[in-house]
Amino acid sequence: MGTRSEAYFRVLLDRYRANFDIFEDYTLENKVYPAYARFFSLGEKYVLKKEAKLWAIRAYEHVLFIKTDSIDQTLLDEVKRTMEQDMEPAMVRRGEKYPEKDHMCSYLSFVIISETTPSPEIQKAIRKFRFDKGYLMNFRGHSEGKLGCVFLDSETCLTNYAAKELKTLFLSIFKSQKGNKEEKVS
Repeated sequence: MGTRSEAYFRVLLDRYRANFDIFEDYTLENKVYPAYARFFSLGEKYVLKKEAKLWAIRAYEHVLFIKTDSIDQTLLDEVKRTMEQDMEPAMVRRGEKYPEKDHMCSYLSFVIISETTPSPEIQKAIRKFRFDKGYLMNFRGHSEGKLGCVFLDSETCLTNYAAKELKTLFLSIFKSQKGNKEEKVS
């Protein structure tokens, strides 16, 4: 990977660090990822005192990062398989049949930083990428897959529908890097 992908990756991790716990060189099922980011949120409602809890909800996001020269269908298939067979059982259900009580939602996310822009067919596959799994008719919540892809050569990005909010973040990093280059030139 080039220095450009490393620079983009470092800025991206710093942005995630504000709300996520970051683990670099993270290993999941014998594959090492440049980083893993984890977020947890707990919401509770009480009546008068904490012992009288009305409800609680737990929400999570697990993000694995990949740096690559290009994105192809093989990589997208691997991402889907990793969500289904590795992330969901280990990170959402933690080896159990169902997620914990009060689990509302777990987002299983991949952020792929690619040196090159993929073919139109792969771009379409990125936009159509989908993973969704409910537990006990959604009484124990659900898991949803997010896929965000950054293309360094064209300074563009694509996401699936579930990850559409990531576009603003991805593009803002390109903008901030251009600003830094202009400052160095002057």
